[in-house]
Amino acid sequence: MAISMASGITTSMPLETALLRFGRDRLHWVAAGQTAAGMSIILMVTMELAENAVDYHLTAGVVQLDSPAFWGAALLSVSVGFVAPLPYNYLRLRKYGKACH
Repeated sequence: MAISMASGITTSMPLETALLRFGRDRLHWVAAGQTAAGMSIILMVTMELAENAVDYHLTAGVVQLDSPAFWGAALLSVSVGFVAPLPYNYLRLRKYGKACH
């Protein structure tokens, strides 16, 4: 579980930083890194924790690529991972009245 959470964060941070630096926002590197960290850490940990908990509960950590139950559990865990950070996003949007950046 810790490995998947760490890999999710380590891939998300550089990608978001690069998008904030070279994308529409054109932030400086430090500002892009701080914005990406502010967006990613809480949300990625929440999402990964929810996905891993559901997946482990339903499959007990057993990967069977030919099993429909495995793919159903994967679909459910991804859905839970999508829904898990929504309350935080909603509260941030409501509090500040704008998106993350």
